[in-house]
Amino acid sequence: MAILIDENTNVLVQGLTGKQGLFHTQQMLAYGSKIVAGTSPGKGGAVVEGIPVYDSVRAACENHQIHASVIFIPAAFVKDAALEALEAGIKVVVVVTEHIPVHDEMAIVAYARRVNATVIGPNTFGIVSSGKCKMGIPPNQFFIPGSVGVVARSGTLTYEIVGNLTAQGIGQTTVVGIGGDRVVGLSFVDVLKMFEQDPETKAVVLIGEIGGKSEEEASLYIKEMTKPVIAYIAGKSAPPGKRMGHAGAIIERGMGTYEGKVKALTEAGARVVELPFEVPEVIKEICR
Repeated sequence: MAILIDENTNVLVQGLTGKQGLFHTQQMLAYGSKIVAGTSPGKGGAVVEGIPVYDSVRAACENHQIHASVIFIPAAFVKDAALEALEAGIKVVVVVTEHIPVHDEMAIVAYARRVNATVIGPNTFGIVSSGKCKMGIPPNQFFIPGSVGVVARSGTLTYEIVGNLTAQGIGQTTVVGIGGDRVVGLSFVDVLKMFEQDPETKAVVLIGEIGGKSEEEASLYIKEMTKPVIAYIAGKSAPPGKRMGHAGAIIERGMGTYEGKVKALTEAGARVVELPFEVPEVIKEICR
């Protein structure tokens, strides 16, 4: 049982005909994702990579059963695109785009909660149900089926750690990027709860970074979990007060420091590693 998406998920690509949309659609198809339709206003009627293109999400939904959407659209237009997908009844919306205005993100996430839908992101690498479906931008070769769930804020760190797992023969159930912005649809806690309930997931890797409170909030839930959690926190050597890449990665008023996150997670019972390559070693030790 995968979480959020699986081999039966019918995917819509919003912005399919753009450069990024087309490239990543080809990669998602190569991974085995079931992409049934795309949207690109003004290009309805076209067929790209064998996928029919529509002018609107509503038109796509009238012709196909769509379970999830992934958005490859410039930041200024993402709010309209995401709300269009949510209003059409799509229950999982993955927002890859970065630099979206915070007020737009707030509107998207608030509306999703109102209609009981899930937004992954914004500013996310996406989600991979290993061996079944990929929505987003991760490189295909790193993700193989297995029993480890992964939840992360950072994309490149995820590829490094999942690449290390795969190289050691440790596969993954689902890999979720919650996004690096201040406002995101899913929290660490939301995803940890899904992994806790998923019978196929035997252990969880949490990949965090300095800034914000999401790892500290996760630690409160980790105390209740029955499954082992291995955590890696990026930003150990970052100078205080400096923003590191993600909008959410800034330390303020003493909150969100590397030391604080490590302490909270360790006290909650998570195994915190200092270097990415240590993750598979700890998983092998714990899951013997």
